[in-house]
Amino acid sequence: MSAKNGLTRSATSIREIKRHPSNRLPFLLPCLYPRRTAVTDYFRSKERNFLDPSDPNFLKRKPATEPETPKTPPPRGDLAPSSIFDEGKPQEQPAAAEPTTPAVSKRDPAVLAAALDPNPVARQRWQRKMIIRDVRNRGQLTKAQRLARIERESLCKSPFFKTSIKKLYPLARQIAGKPIEEAIIQMRFSKKRVARDVKKHLEYARDEAIVKRGMGLGVVKPDESQAAENEGSNAKTKAQPNQEKKANWPGMVVEDKKGKRRFVNDTSSIYVDEAWVGRGTYGGAYDYRARGGVNFMRPPETSITVRLKEEATRIRLMDEREQKRQKKKVWVALPDRPVTAQRQYCLW
Repeated sequence: MSAKNGLTRSATSIREIKRHPSNRLPFLLPCLYPRRTAVTDYFRSKERNFLDPSDPNFLKRKPATEPETPKTPPPRGDLAPSSIFDEGKPQEQPAAAEPTTPAVSKRDPAVLAAALDPNPVARQRWQRKMIIRDVRNRGQLTKAQRLARIERESLCKSPFFKTSIKKLYPLARQIAGKPIEEAIIQMRFSKKRVARDVKKHLEYARDEAIVKRGMGLGVVKPDESQAAENEGSNAKTKAQPNQEKKANWPGMVVEDKKGKRRFVNDTSSIYVDEAWVGRGTYGGAYDYRARGGVNFMRPPETSITVRLKEEATRIRLMDEREQKRQKKKVWVALPDRPVTAQRQYCLW
Protein backbone atom coordinates (compact mmCIF):
# COMPACT_ATOMS: atom_id res chain seq x y z
CA MET A 1 0.00 0.00 0.00
CA SER A 2 2.85 2.36 0.77
CA ALA A 3 4.39 1.90 -2.71
CA LYS A 4 1.05 2.62 -4.36
CA ASN A 5 0.63 5.76 -2.23
CA GLY A 6 4.12 6.98 -3.29
CA LEU A 7 3.32 6.44 -6.97
CA THR A 8 0.03 8.27 -6.69
CA ARG A 9 1.70 11.21 -4.93
CA SER A 10 4.45 11.48 -7.61
CA ALA A 11 1.80 11.30 -10.36
CA THR A 12 -0.24 14.09 -8.78
CA SER A 13 2.89 16.28 -8.35
CA ILE A 14 3.77 15.83 -12.05
CA ARG A 15 0.21 16.81 -13.06
CA GLU A 16 0.38 19.94 -10.90
CA ILE A 17 3.71 20.95 -12.45
CA LYS A 18 2.24 20.49 -15.97
CA ARG A 19 -0.82 22.56 -15.09
CA HIS A 20 1.17 25.34 -13.28
CA PRO A 21 4.64 25.81 -14.80
CA SER A 22 5.51 28.42 -12.13
CA ASN A 23 5.65 25.64 -9.56
CA ARG A 24 8.62 24.06 -11.29
CA LEU A 25 11.86 24.15 -9.37
CA PRO A 26 14.31 26.66 -10.90
CA PHE A 27 17.37 24.41 -10.67
CA LEU A 28 15.53 21.70 -12.67
CA LEU A 29 14.66 24.00 -15.58
CA PRO A 30 17.02 24.25 -18.56
CA CYS A 31 19.05 27.46 -19.00
CA LEU A 32 17.53 29.23 -22.02
CA TYR A 33 19.19 32.66 -21.50
CA PRO A 34 21.25 33.89 -24.46
CA ARG A 35 24.99 34.11 -23.98
CA ARG A 36 26.32 37.65 -23.66
CA THR A 37 29.57 38.66 -25.27
CA ALA A 38 31.31 41.95 -25.86
CA VAL A 39 30.50 41.87 -29.60
CA THR A 40 26.79 41.24 -29.09
CA ASP A 41 26.55 43.96 -26.46
CA TYR A 42 28.26 46.39 -28.82
CA PHE A 43 25.78 45.81 -31.68
CA ARG A 44 22.74 45.55 -29.44
CA SER A 45 23.24 48.89 -27.75
CA LYS A 46 20.56 51.34 -28.88
CA GLU A 47 22.49 54.42 -27.75
CA ARG A 48 25.11 54.12 -30.49
CA ASN A 49 24.33 56.05 -33.64
CA PHE A 50 26.35 55.12 -36.72
CA LEU A 51 26.70 57.75 -39.45
CA ASP A 52 26.39 56.82 -43.06
CA PRO A 53 29.40 57.89 -45.22
CA SER A 54 26.96 59.34 -47.72
CA ASP A 55 25.47 61.56 -45.05
CA PRO A 56 26.63 65.25 -45.36
CA ASN A 57 27.25 65.40 -41.61
CA PHE A 58 29.77 62.58 -41.84
CA LEU A 59 32.76 64.82 -42.68
CA LYS A 60 31.83 67.65 -40.32
CA ARG A 61 34.02 68.14 -37.29
CA LYS A 62 32.61 67.53 -33.92
CA PRO A 63 32.16 70.65 -31.78
CA ALA A 64 35.13 71.22 -29.53
CA THR A 65 34.54 70.98 -25.83
CA GLU A 66 34.55 74.20 -23.90
CA PRO A 67 37.93 74.90 -22.30
CA GLU A 68 37.96 74.67 -18.56
CA THR A 69 38.51 77.90 -16.73
CA PRO A 70 41.86 77.91 -14.94
CA LYS A 71 41.54 77.65 -11.21
CA THR A 72 42.87 80.63 -9.33
CA PRO A 73 45.61 79.68 -6.87
CA PRO A 74 44.89 80.27 -3.17
CA PRO A 75 46.09 83.60 -1.79
CA ARG A 76 49.64 83.53 -0.55
CA GLY A 77 50.27 84.25 3.11
CA ASP A 78 52.47 87.02 4.39
CA LEU A 79 54.19 88.10 7.57
CA ALA A 80 52.38 90.11 10.19
CA PRO A 81 53.12 93.86 10.28
CA SER A 82 54.61 93.46 13.78
CA SER A 83 56.93 90.58 12.81
CA ILE A 84 60.64 91.00 13.54
CA PHE A 85 61.51 89.35 10.22
CA ASP A 86 59.71 92.04 8.19
CA GLU A 87 62.84 94.20 7.88
CA GLY A 88 64.93 91.71 5.88
CA LYS A 89 62.10 90.78 3.50
CA PRO A 90 62.59 92.23 -0.03
CA GLN A 91 59.81 94.59 -1.00
CA GLU A 92 58.17 93.68 -4.29
CA GLN A 93 57.20 96.51 -6.61
CA PRO A 94 53.89 95.82 -8.37
CA ALA A 95 53.96 96.14 -12.15
CA ALA A 96 51.62 98.75 -13.64
CA ALA A 97 50.62 96.59 -16.63
CA GLU A 98 49.49 93.58 -14.58
CA PRO A 99 45.92 93.62 -13.24
CA THR A 100 45.48 94.10 -9.54
CA THR A 101 45.01 90.98 -7.47
CA PRO A 102 41.67 90.53 -5.71
CA ALA A 103 41.48 91.47 -2.07
CA VAL A 104 42.21 88.67 0.35
CA SER A 105 39.14 87.60 2.26
CA LYS A 106 39.10 87.97 6.02
CA ARG A 107 39.83 85.02 8.24
CA ASP A 108 36.85 83.03 9.36
CA PRO A 109 36.82 82.66 13.17
CA ALA A 110 34.84 79.44 12.89
CA VAL A 111 37.62 77.86 10.82
CA LEU A 112 40.38 79.12 13.11
CA ALA A 113 38.57 77.80 16.17
CA ALA A 114 39.30 74.23 15.08
CA ALA A 115 43.00 74.83 15.72
CA LEU A 116 42.98 77.61 18.33
CA ASP A 117 40.15 76.27 20.48
CA PRO A 118 39.72 72.55 19.71
CA ASN A 119 38.06 71.71 23.03
CA PRO A 120 36.01 74.69 24.28
CA VAL A 121 34.43 72.72 27.13
CA ALA A 122 37.82 71.89 28.62
CA ARG A 123 38.96 75.49 28.18
CA GLN A 124 35.92 76.82 30.04
CA ARG A 125 36.46 74.27 32.80
CA TRP A 126 40.08 75.35 33.17
CA GLN A 127 39.14 79.06 33.24
CA ARG A 128 36.55 78.36 35.94
CA LYS A 129 39.17 76.51 37.95
CA MET A 130 41.62 79.43 37.70
CA ILE A 131 38.96 81.95 38.78
CA ILE A 132 38.08 79.82 41.81
CA ARG A 133 41.76 79.65 42.74
CA ASP A 134 42.10 83.44 42.52
CA VAL A 135 39.03 83.94 44.70
CA ARG A 136 40.35 81.56 47.34
CA ASN A 137 43.72 83.36 47.38
CA ARG A 138 41.92 86.73 47.53
CA GLY A 139 43.70 87.87 44.39
CA GLN A 140 47.17 87.52 45.91
CA LEU A 141 49.81 86.18 43.54
CA THR A 142 52.54 83.81 44.55
CA LYS A 143 56.18 84.61 43.97
CA ALA A 144 56.36 82.27 40.98
CA GLN A 145 53.34 83.96 39.38
CA ARG A 146 54.77 87.45 39.93
CA LEU A 147 58.08 86.44 38.39
CA ALA A 148 56.35 84.77 35.42
CA ARG A 149 54.70 88.13 34.60
CA ILE A 150 57.92 90.13 34.47
CA GLU A 151 60.51 87.54 33.38
CA ARG A 152 60.65 85.39 30.25
CA GLU A 153 61.78 81.81 29.81
CA SER A 154 61.52 79.11 27.17
CA LEU A 155 61.63 75.33 27.51
CA CYS A 156 62.56 73.27 24.46
CA LYS A 157 62.97 69.49 24.24
CA SER A 158 64.88 67.88 21.40
CA PRO A 159 63.95 64.76 19.44
CA PHE A 160 65.66 61.52 20.39
CA PHE A 161 69.30 61.19 19.34
CA LYS A 162 70.94 57.85 18.66
CA THR A 163 73.33 58.04 21.59
CA SER A 164 73.45 57.11 25.26
CA ILE A 165 72.99 59.15 28.41
CA LYS A 166 76.63 58.53 29.30
CA LYS A 167 77.77 60.34 26.13
CA LEU A 168 75.19 63.13 26.11
CA TYR A 169 75.32 64.06 29.80
CA PRO A 170 78.80 65.73 29.66
CA LEU A 171 77.64 67.98 26.81
CA ALA A 172 74.59 69.04 28.83
CA ARG A 173 76.85 70.00 31.74
CA GLN A 174 79.15 71.85 29.36
CA ILE A 175 76.48 74.20 27.99
CA ALA A 176 74.58 74.80 31.25
CA GLY A 177 75.06 78.34 32.55
CA LYS A 178 76.63 79.70 29.35
CA PRO A 179 75.14 82.33 27.02
CA ILE A 180 73.36 80.78 24.07
CA GLU A 181 75.88 82.01 21.51
CA GLU A 182 78.81 80.71 23.53
CA ALA A 183 77.09 77.35 23.97
CA ILE A 184 76.59 77.07 20.20
CA ILE A 185 80.29 77.83 19.64
CA GLN A 186 81.25 75.14 22.16
CA MET A 187 79.18 72.55 20.31
CA ARG A 188 80.53 73.72 16.95
CA PHE A 189 84.15 72.91 17.85
CA SER A 190 83.42 69.86 19.99
CA LYS A 191 84.87 66.52 18.89
CA LYS A 192 81.83 64.55 19.97
CA ARG A 193 79.63 63.22 17.19
CA VAL A 194 76.37 64.06 18.95
CA ALA A 195 77.55 67.66 19.43
CA ARG A 196 76.31 68.46 15.91
CA ASP A 197 72.77 67.47 16.87
CA VAL A 198 72.99 69.46 20.09
CA LYS A 199 74.17 72.52 18.13
CA LYS A 200 71.16 72.30 15.79
CA HIS A 201 68.82 71.95 18.76
CA LEU A 202 70.33 75.02 20.47
CA GLU A 203 69.85 77.09 17.32
CA TYR A 204 66.24 75.94 17.08
CA ALA A 205 65.61 76.68 20.77
CA ARG A 206 67.13 80.17 20.36
CA ASP A 207 64.93 80.98 17.35
CA GLU A 208 61.83 79.63 19.10
CA ALA A 209 62.53 81.77 22.18
CA ILE A 210 62.91 84.89 20.03
CA VAL A 211 59.75 84.34 17.99
CA LYS A 212 57.39 82.87 20.60
CA ARG A 213 58.59 84.52 23.82
CA GLY A 214 60.13 87.75 22.52
CA MET A 215 63.45 87.06 24.24
CA GLY A 216 66.77 88.57 23.23
CA LEU A 217 65.27 91.59 21.43
CA GLY A 218 67.05 94.22 23.53
CA VAL A 219 65.53 97.60 24.29
CA VAL A 220 62.58 98.15 21.93
CA LYS A 221 62.72 101.72 20.65
CA PRO A 222 59.40 103.42 19.78
CA ASP A 223 58.70 104.42 16.20
CA GLU A 224 58.69 108.06 15.20
CA SER A 225 54.99 107.92 14.29
CA GLN A 226 54.07 106.50 17.70
CA ALA A 227 56.23 109.10 19.43
CA ALA A 228 54.46 111.88 17.53
CA GLU A 229 51.02 110.53 18.41
CA ASN A 230 51.83 110.08 22.10
CA GLU A 231 53.84 113.26 22.43
CA GLY A 232 51.32 114.91 24.76
CA SER A 233 50.73 111.88 26.98
CA ASN A 234 52.25 111.82 30.46
CA ALA A 235 52.88 108.09 30.34
CA LYS A 236 55.19 108.51 27.38
CA THR A 237 57.22 111.23 29.03
CA LYS A 238 57.64 109.08 32.13
CA ALA A 239 58.60 105.92 30.23
CA GLN A 240 61.04 107.58 27.85
CA PRO A 241 63.77 108.35 30.46
CA ASN A 242 63.67 104.72 31.62
CA GLN A 243 64.22 103.51 28.04
CA GLU A 244 67.11 105.91 27.58
CA LYS A 245 68.55 104.71 30.87
CA LYS A 246 68.33 101.07 29.71
CA ALA A 247 69.81 101.92 26.31
CA ASN A 248 72.75 103.77 27.93
CA TRP A 249 73.33 101.05 30.56
CA PRO A 250 77.10 100.42 30.68
CA GLY A 251 76.76 96.83 31.90
CA MET A 252 77.89 94.98 34.98
CA VAL A 253 79.67 91.86 36.15
CA VAL A 254 77.21 89.09 37.01
CA GLU A 255 78.01 86.06 39.12
CA ASP A 256 76.17 82.85 38.37
CA LYS A 257 75.17 80.18 40.88
CA LYS A 258 78.42 78.28 40.33
CA GLY A 259 80.51 81.32 41.25
CA LYS A 260 81.72 82.17 37.76
CA ARG A 261 81.59 85.84 36.78
CA ARG A 262 80.64 87.26 33.38
CA PHE A 263 80.26 90.74 31.98
CA VAL A 264 76.71 91.50 30.80
CA ASN A 265 75.85 94.58 28.75
CA ASP A 266 72.27 93.60 27.79
CA THR A 267 69.70 92.39 30.29
CA SER A 268 67.60 90.75 27.56
CA SER A 269 70.36 88.48 26.21
CA ILE A 270 69.61 84.76 26.38
CA TYR A 271 71.54 82.17 28.37
CA VAL A 272 71.11 78.45 29.09
CA ASP A 273 69.83 78.22 32.65
CA GLU A 274 69.43 74.43 32.79
CA ALA A 275 70.14 71.47 30.53
CA TRP A 276 69.28 67.86 31.27
CA VAL A 277 68.99 64.58 29.36
CA GLY A 278 66.20 62.02 29.18
CA ARG A 279 66.22 58.33 28.33
CA GLY A 280 64.20 57.22 25.33
CA THR A 281 63.33 53.90 23.75
CA TYR A 282 65.77 51.22 22.65
CA GLY A 283 66.21 50.21 19.05
CA GLY A 284 67.31 46.91 17.57
CA ALA A 285 70.26 45.87 15.43
CA TYR A 286 72.12 42.66 14.59
CA ASP A 287 75.82 42.05 15.06
CA TYR A 288 76.91 39.16 12.86
CA ARG A 289 79.77 37.12 14.27
CA ALA A 290 81.89 34.21 13.14
CA ARG A 291 80.56 30.69 12.55
CA GLY A 292 77.03 31.94 11.92
CA GLY A 293 76.63 33.58 15.33
CA VAL A 294 74.47 36.68 15.67
CA ASN A 295 74.28 39.08 18.59
CA PHE A 296 71.22 41.29 19.06
CA MET A 297 72.18 44.85 20.01
CA ARG A 298 69.92 47.45 21.61
CA PRO A 299 71.18 50.92 20.68
CA PRO A 300 69.71 53.54 23.06
CA GLU A 301 68.05 56.85 22.24
CA THR A 302 68.41 59.98 24.37
CA SER A 303 66.97 63.50 24.27
CA ILE A 304 68.22 66.78 25.72
CA THR A 305 66.08 69.57 27.18
CA VAL A 306 67.23 73.15 27.68
CA ARG A 307 65.65 75.98 29.64
CA LEU A 308 66.51 79.43 28.31
CA LYS A 309 66.24 82.63 30.35
CA GLU A 310 67.30 86.25 30.09
CA GLU A 311 70.18 87.88 31.91
CA ALA A 312 67.73 89.94 33.97
CA THR A 313 66.82 86.72 35.80
CA ARG A 314 70.47 85.98 36.58
CA ILE A 315 70.95 89.52 37.91
CA ARG A 316 67.95 89.10 40.22
CA LEU A 317 69.25 85.76 41.50
CA MET A 318 72.66 87.32 42.16
CA ASP A 319 71.05 90.13 44.19
CA GLU A 320 69.01 87.64 46.22
CA ARG A 321 72.12 85.61 47.04
CA GLU A 322 73.96 88.77 48.06
CA GLN A 323 71.11 89.87 50.34
CA LYS A 324 70.98 86.44 51.94
CA ARG A 325 74.75 86.54 52.46
CA GLN A 326 74.52 89.93 54.15
CA LYS A 327 71.71 88.84 56.48
CA LYS A 328 73.65 85.83 57.61
CA LYS A 329 75.07 86.23 61.12
CA VAL A 330 78.76 85.84 61.86
CA TRP A 331 79.66 82.45 63.24
CA VAL A 332 80.98 82.50 66.81
CA ALA A 333 82.56 79.56 68.58
CA LEU A 334 80.96 80.33 72.00
CA PRO A 335 77.96 82.56 71.48
CA ASP A 336 76.28 84.38 74.36
CA ARG A 337 73.10 82.48 75.16
CA PRO A 338 70.85 82.84 78.16
CA VAL A 339 71.13 80.06 80.73
CA THR A 340 67.90 78.05 80.81
CA ALA A 341 66.65 74.84 82.46
CA GLN A 342 68.90 75.35 85.52
CA ARG A 343 68.28 76.17 89.21
CA GLN A 344 70.30 78.32 91.53
CA TYR A 345 70.06 75.87 94.47
CA CYS A 346 71.12 72.29 94.74
CA LEU A 347 68.52 69.59 94.75
CA TRP A 348 69.94 67.50 97.60
